[in-house]
Parts: sequence; structure tokens; C-alpha cells
Amino acid sequence: MSTLFTDLLAQNGTLLADGATGTTLFNMGLMSGDAPELWNTEQPKKILTLYQGAVDAGSDLFLTNSFGGNAARLKLHGAQKRVHELNRVSAELGREVADKAARKVIVAGSVGPTGEIMQPVGELSHPLAVEMFHEAADGLKSGGADIGWLETISAPEEYAAAAQGFALAGLEWCGTMSFDTAGRTMMGLTSEGMVDMVHGLATAPLAYGANCGTGASDILRTVLGFSAKGGSLPIIAKGNAGIPKYHDGHIHYDGTPELMGQYAVMARNCGASVIGGCCGTMPEHLRVMREALDTQPKGDMPSLEEIVAVLGDFSSAHDGTGADAVAPRRERRGRRRA
Repeated sequence: MSTLFTDLLAQNGTLLADGATGTTLFNMGLMSGDAPELWNTEQPKKILTLYQGAVDAGSDLFLTNSFGGNAARLKLHGAQKRVHELNRVSAELGREVADKAARKVIVAGSVGPTGEIMQPVGELSHPLAVEMFHEAADGLKSGGADIGWLETISAPEEYAAAAQGFALAGLEWCGTMSFDTAGRTMMGLTSEGMVDMVHGLATAPLAYGANCGTGASDILRTVLGFSAKGGSLPIIAKGNAGIPKYHDGHIHYDGTPELMGQYAVMARNCGASVIGGCCGTMPEHLRVMREALDTQPKGDMPSLEEIVAVLGDFSSAHDGTGADAVAPRRERRGRRRA
């Protein structure tokens, strides 16, 4: 099926995604523990500014402010009955920005994890997870999102439930996972395992890949793992702007705009065709990434040594695969994309 996403990707070859939602909103005054999704109705001008920043920096697509917009997460704020409304408004604000842009820009409806662990390890059942993802996706579609955008997922079971939720809503989608535990997701999935899982879904995404995780070097090693597996779908790389550092009571990311420009070019060389930033990635990073992708030709696939030489060391010795790579212990936790 032809979508704005597939059309622009075919036309341009590479798409620049947006940067950090949480980091930007914290800079605007969002307090730790607050639900960013409530700002869709309480602070809509700030959400418009968030979206406009990505468009002005040259992004071909931006994610809506709806990462935690599911019933499980919103229940923590007494807003579980507002799932459809808050997702719908996040997309409506996105449409307002995209429709006035001088070029075609994709509104991607962000959908994050539920924060719950699925059965049989946890208590969340597959039908309930599908219902939660469907509710969020339907709200995004009602608001005018061009596609859904699943992100920061750790468990293949939750990824599959989201795929069904998008299908029930009739919304085409892309989906990324976070490989932040020695080259694996928190629930133990490797890059190779994700390729197998994605291509085996009844309703496959338009593109798949990795977001968040640790530093820029690590996410490119994961992208190399995707490429080596040889899947048929486009690959997404949406890495953090360097490594987080705690300073003066706040988390700061040490990735400079210049480093993120180098990361963007290397991500394309590694096989990614949709490239953006996650935590810590601001419009100033995106502008340099846009210029780098526009002015530098695609090169050869880099070696691990070349990635380290340009972007810095990996955070772990292994990429999560191989006989000497140990799967992480499963723990219950939730996380908000920054």
C-alpha cells in the first residue's frame, strides 16, 4: 500500500526523522514525573513549538507527543479514560504543523510501551495489550497521523500485540526496539532475532529498527546486525545524542551536533534509510544531520573499528549475539523516551 512514508522514502532514498521529545519538553518546563501527553490539551502551543522545531531543522517526519498515551501509563495520572482524546489531539496538533509546511512532512503517531510485562513472565495478557495499543492507534488515526510509530519496545510479545492494534485501527506503522543491555533488548532479543520476528508478523511494519539504547556507536552496531541478517524492509536508526551525564541535578547528553552529523552519515552507510535522534537530540543536532545527509555521498559499510574511531567506544564488549554473549536477566521496569 502506498503511503506518504513509502512515497517520500522512494523519492528521497533517505528520510531524516526528528529528535528528542522528552528532553525538549523538560527544557520547556515539564517536571519529572509529569505526563507529557497532558500538555497536548494544557500546553498546546508548546507542543506546536516542539513539532515546528523538527520541521524547521529539516526533518522529513516527526513523532507526536503520545509516547505514554496508553491506558496503563495514563492510569498513573488518573487519565486512563482520556487515551483516545490525548492521542487524537497530539496528531491534530501535528497536522496543523505539517499541513502548513512548504514541503511534505510525515506526522508519525508515537506509541511507546505499556510499562507492563506480558504473560507468561508478567501479568499483562495479549488481548488486553492489543486493546490498549488499538485504542491509542485509533486516536492517532482520528487526529490525522499519517502512520503509527512504535518505539522503545523490549519484548517481542509486546511488539506483536502493537502490530495487531495498528491493524485493527487500519493504521500503517513503523516500529523500533531499544537494544540497551549488552546488545540485546531488556527482554533478551538480539538484532538478528528482531529481523526474524518482524518479517514473521502477519501485519509487518513499513520499516523497523532501533531507537534510544545507549550511545551512537552501540546503535550502529545493532544496525549492522540488521543489515547482516538481510531483511527486506527499510531500517530505522534513531540513536541518542551521545552518552547521558548527570550534572547539576540534570541529565545531559554529550553528543555534539558535529558528532550526530557523523552518526547520521555512518548510519546510512550501515544500512539505515530512516535516520533520526532520540534522547538529547535537539534541533541544532538535526540541522547538522540534515546538512551531512544532503552534502555527503553514501559510502561503504563501516567496520566496528571505524565506528569506534569516529563515534567512540561501545558500551559493551558484545553485540548480544554469539556463544559468549549472555542474555540479560529479566526485570520489571518502565521507561519514558527522553
